[in-house]
This record gives sequence, C-alpha cells and structure tokens, in this order.
Amino acid sequence: MSSINQRLADIKVIPVIAITDAKKAVKLAQVLIENGLPCAEITFRTEQAALAMKLMRDAYPEMLIGAGTVLNAGQVNEAIEAGVDFIVSPGFNPTTIKYCQQRNIVIIPGVNNPSHVEQAMEMGLDTLKFFPAEASGGISMLKSLSAVYPVKFMPTGGINPSNVNDYLAIPSVFACGGTWMIPNDLIDNEQWDELAVLIKKVAAILN
Repeated sequence: MSSINQRLADIKVIPVIAITDAKKAVKLAQVLIENGLPCAEITFRTEQAALAMKLMRDAYPEMLIGAGTVLNAGQVNEAIEAGVDFIVSPGFNPTTIKYCQQRNIVIIPGVNNPSHVEQAMEMGLDTLKFFPAEASGGISMLKSLSAVYPVKFMPTGGINPSNVNDYLAIPSVFACGGTWMIPNDLIDNEQWDELAVLIKKVAAILN
C-alpha cells in the first residue's frame, strides 16, 4: 500500500464533495481539518472542481486532497496542476490508469466485478474503489471478492452512518468514501457550524 493509501486508511472515511463555488473551498477545508477529517475527494462533477482543489492545496498544504470522478487524461492533468495527492475514477478505464502511472500519481479506479479486479491486478494495482457499493451487492459482494483477491477496497456509493462500520469491519476495506457528511446545501448556504456537527458525528461513529 502506498503512503497515500496508508494515510487514507488512517482517516478511514473520505468525504466525497461536489463544490459549485470554489470561493467556499478554503473554509470547507478548514472545517474538515478542525473537526477531524483532514481529507477531501473533490469530484469533477462541477466546473469549479479544479480551482477548488488548488485553493484548498494552497491554503492547507498538509491536507490530503484527491480528485474524484476523473474520466480522462485531461482531468488528470488538471488535478495534478491543482496539486492533488491522488486520483479516483468511478470505473475501470485502462487508458486513464496508464496515464496516471506515467504521471506517477496514485489512482484508485472503480471496480465492481471479478474481471475488473483481475485487470487491475494485471496493471499492478492493489487498492481499488468498489463502486457503486450498495448497488453492486454491498457487503456480501465485497466479501466474495475479498475471499478471492489479495487487494484492498475503498467502497463508495450508498455508504452512510448505518452501514459504514460494517464495511470498515471487512479486513480488505482500507477506507470508505461518502457524501452524507457534506451535504451540498450546507456548503452553498455556508452553514459551517452545521457541517462541523455532521463531521464530528462521523469521527464519533468511527471511534
């Protein structure tokens, strides 16, 4: 496991965030860090994503920042220029994976079946995103994959306070991704105190 993946494993739950206004990124990063989740996966689902990543990186060099929903080499370039630590893709795209390997940046690609896992292992990868987790069979599917393949998984998609510890209890799971603790409306309305409460609840669940 790379040092980046080890840091993700130490944090356990990775907030997956879509930011529509990059000007709010620095305050969001502050709230995350101060309340026990010094990490963010910013998704390329909005036009402000790359700028948000850069602003977070400039303000908090020590923060663990990833780019999510990465679909092509162009987005890999944008993410690297913004200073991210790792790349996450929703599916298994060998072209994008090879490009990340060429650029020497960690990629955690999405898989949800045995064939994808075997292709990933063939490309030298041992940490994968299990996505969409609940829709792909959830814990039972993940346990089946884990019984066969010596890889680590980051389940994302349908993870919530009621099942996150069940996923984390699986030995092959090194972290979980989730959106529930960072609702978009709280960011848009700058309800930082409410966000802080949700983030603290995540930390409490994990302890």
